[in-house]
Amino acid sequence: MEPQLSHHVTGAVATVVIDHPAKRNAMTAAMWRRLPELLDALAQDPGVRALVLTGAGGTFCAGADIGTLRGSPEEAQKLAVAAEEALAAFPKPTVAAVRGHCVGGGAQLAAACDLRLAEEGALFGVTPARLGIVYPASSTRRLVSLVGPATAKYLLFSAELIDAGRALRSGLVDEVLPEGELDKRVAELTRVLVLRSQLTQAAAKEFAAGRTDRDAHWAERARGNPDTAEGVAAFLERRQPRFTWNVSASG
Repeated sequence: MEPQLSHHVTGAVATVVIDHPAKRNAMTAAMWRRLPELLDALAQDPGVRALVLTGAGGTFCAGADIGTLRGSPEEAQKLAVAAEEALAAFPKPTVAAVRGHCVGGGAQLAAACDLRLAEEGALFGVTPARLGIVYPASSTRRLVSLVGPATAKYLLFSAELIDAGRALRSGLVDEVLPEGELDKRVAELTRVLVLRSQLTQAAAKEFAAGRTDRDAHWAERARGNPDTAEGVAAFLERRQPRFTWNVSASG
């Protein structure tokens, strides 16, 4: 089977699968180029309210498939950064479901997701120091925002792998699940996420990313928004709210 990014939508959750088992799901040049296109299509789908990124088989992603990146290291890095930024900009909640190796470009993609859940036995590493390349400034800032400067320097300076327990303690992952429990927990979490207000989620994503220039934009979106009225009504009536506002249609 050719390396690919497969995807499916179940309920309101889109799942994107990195599928290149011969190379521990390393991303080829074609896969890096494909990811932003796929994310754009899913972002515009009003039926999608959350996204899961995972790897086929027993691993997440071992980075870039160097053999397919025949251009300069700078060009290869541009592809990875474009995919990372597209994932970070996805307007709905994103969850990385990590098994096995999450290394190099794989760690970039996981860090670009909003939440990261890992199975015991997962290994994480940021490895440009093994190749003698400069890690992108945007990727470095994102890593620092998750784990702090000291742990970010450890990962970048040493290029060593850390286990899921250390990743949890450092803030690189949000939860670590026993073997066999990851899919169940991801399903539980995404069921919660799709029930919540996209108005709240989309604004929170931008504010958490430092978009302080968008206060007026979100104040306008909130004014008279049906999610607010529905949330208050549901609270007073002691029922589950039925939020309808969709960022795909509203921008």
